[in-house]
Amino acid sequence: MDDVALVGGKAASLGELLRALTGAGVRVPSGFAVTARAYDAVLDQGQLRAQLGELMRGLDAGDTAAVVHRGAAARAAIMSAGLPASIDQELRAAYRDLEARLGAGVDVAVRSSATAEDSPEASFAGQQASLLNIRGEQAVARACLECFASLFTDRAITYRILHGFDHFAVRGAVVVQQMVRADLGSAGVIFTLDPESGNDRVVLISGAWGLGEAVVAGRVDPDEFLVFKPGIDRAPRPILRRRIGDKQTRIVYARTGAHTTRTVPVAVADRQRLCLDDADALQLARWAVAIEEHYSARAGRRTPMDIEWARDGRSGQLYIVQARPETVHARRDMTTIERCALVDAPEPLVSGLAIGQGVGEGPVRVIEDLEELPSFPEGAVLVTDMTEPDWVPVMRKAAAVVTNRGGRTCHAAIVSRELGIPCVVGTGQGTAVLGDGERVTVSCCEGTIGTVLPGHVDVRRERVQLDEVPALRTGVMLILADPDRALTHAALPVQGVGLARQEFIVANHVSLHPLAALHPEQLDAPTRAAVDALCRGYANPEEYFVDRLTSGVATIAAAFYPRPVIVRLGDFKSNEYARLLGGAAFEPAEENPMIGLRGASRYVHPQFREAFALECRAL
Repeated sequence: MDDVALVGGKAASLGELLRALTGAGVRVPSGFAVTARAYDAVLDQGQLRAQLGELMRGLDAGDTAAVVHRGAAARAAIMSAGLPASIDQELRAAYRDLEARLGAGVDVAVRSSATAEDSPEASFAGQQASLLNIRGEQAVARACLECFASLFTDRAITYRILHGFDHFAVRGAVVVQQMVRADLGSAGVIFTLDPESGNDRVVLISGAWGLGEAVVAGRVDPDEFLVFKPGIDRAPRPILRRRIGDKQTRIVYARTGAHTTRTVPVAVADRQRLCLDDADALQLARWAVAIEEHYSARAGRRTPMDIEWARDGRSGQLYIVQARPETVHARRDMTTIERCALVDAPEPLVSGLAIGQGVGEGPVRVIEDLEELPSFPEGAVLVTDMTEPDWVPVMRKAAAVVTNRGGRTCHAAIVSRELGIPCVVGTGQGTAVLGDGERVTVSCCEGTIGTVLPGHVDVRRERVQLDEVPALRTGVMLILADPDRALTHAALPVQGVGLARQEFIVANHVSLHPLAALHPEQLDAPTRAAVDALCRGYANPEEYFVDRLTSGVATIAAAFYPRPVIVRLGDFKSNEYARLLGGAAFEPAEENPMIGLRGASRYVHPQFREAFALECRAL
């Protein structure tokens, strides 16, 4: 990491991983770096530096049309200048050396590595080019030049202006790295904390079939694994949660045509199963913790990491292909909690995954084509299929962002967190349901589910300064029922959870009646179909029920670790159990459920005893 000024943050980080962590088993693909001196040599040709300086002079980050026009001119000027002959020869020789080690025509990824990239205070991730499946000396040389030109993408220009970076103080370097055949396997992203709450007791792994750009760009709804850090090697169940994403498409190699990759549909059977098994997820989590510990020791402070991984479909081996400091929570004031709640909220128009914890309001502006970006008005709600890196200047103007596709680690999510605007990703139908000009409220203050509501909705806001909360003689513990909120609530100055209400964990996190899980054959056809859909990816409904209940309780316990968590066994009344999926087939119609079949009498009742045993098995 001492060579960032020479090879950029990405290359320096990969070199650090190779030097310090391969001994711990972390695999990093082979490759080489093209230094910033090569970038300087390109700009020193003719009058190119002066030409670029003139294009950037007086540029306003808020003038989207001017940024687009001048950025395109700057990139074209660099591409026209080309690589100096000496640099071109050195680059080709380095690729030939790689061929000698890895085979003729080895396919590589060519990625930008800016010299100011990814400090905890600033994130340049995603601003410059990454080109995949590049083969041959000539193609690699051109790809490196494209990476140099990409220092003048619209997003990179805007970011430098807004953060006070001189356009020539940030120099370009390039990583040329052997491709991992994730097109035949899977790939994704790891955060060594929960990216929403900042809770550092967990590792979040996102992944999908094919090359990792599908996850990073938000083109798919990815799978997720939430892993309990302190229990990775000693807890009986360190994986707190598994979520199967839809993973509609995958990015694979293109063997013909102008493009080096292409997007293809994923078979239904693959969409319905996880892209990693538990052993691989735990291995990635171990590596992520080792990487975080190493970077934290170097920095002298806790340094959460944003990591990209890939699994080779031919060898089955896992690799780390990028690692950089996470930037959002590194800048966050952890002594302040801001909370909001909607007042008299109507039914949502669409919903998805909540990014951030705020509320935004404005007229809808649906963007379906890049040419529409310059006309995006200040304060509108950006609604689109997915965002791209060059959309950041427009996202900065938005009151909120809504996408059809993507997960919690996609581009739209990461940038929205950085900008501090509410974002709802993975709605599936936002562009179809929400109409241009329609006024909406976008809310991310109800936990993990974000909603888009019609019109104006009043919001109650509260700001708490934790370091000003007086110490109490009596320890305060929480009453908690929703595992999805546990990671956020764990930041409160409390002694733990005094009452985790299992019945509400079942309602919020499981949704299925325990007897329906045990006896699905007794359900009518429509209900059975709904149960099968809910339990997708599990061997049977019984396995689903146990896993989800265990996950809910474990998530609460992990969030507050090492503080105590007291779980109370289920205390739903018969009418409340009946509202669970499949419950109507198994619950009696009682005149007064308050004094009916509930509590301990239900646990031992012949009609419910096996259901109680199922709940005990989960615990």
